[in-house]
Amino acid sequence: MNDEDMNNSILASPLAALRGEMAKLDTHRCVEKELMQAFAKQFPPRRRWYQRLDTPQWGIAGSLASIALVVLVFAVTPRTAPGTGSTPIVQRSGDGAGVFIALDSLDRIEQEPAPRMVQAQVPRTALSSLGVAITPENAGDSVKAEMLVGANGQPLALRLTSLN
Repeated sequence: MNDEDMNNSILASPLAALRGEMAKLDTHRCVEKELMQAFAKQFPPRRRWYQRLDTPQWGIAGSLASIALVVLVFAVTPRTAPGTGSTPIVQRSGDGAGVFIALDSLDRIEQEPAPRMVQAQVPRTALSSLGVAITPENAGDSVKAEMLVGANGQPLALRLTSLN
């Protein structure tokens, strides 16, 4: 006789007694149904917020969300007047030495009565907004540049002559 047969013979009489007692506990068919109905009355099912909205309400909510998104996009988008964009205005110089990057509006540059050219050493960190690459090794360096300066001394345009 192996262990499994021995366990079956030991458990056979208690399991038979348990089956007999369980057979006596037979409930009527409608008891479970009545219990479930009573439970549902006492604890009604809760619907989530999105389940409470009907189809027309979802349409209104979607319309409001799309309007809010459009307003947000227009509120966040920077507005600039024509000729004064957030990116610098770039023009080719006539002498082929490079390009001028406008630091002020094109209208302001054209209205300047007597602009003059000035040689300058510009720190590389000041040129980062114009797209000049900065590394830890060259952050302290300066760049040779030619600046178009107005009569009041305000820089109007910049031309980089060397990035070394």
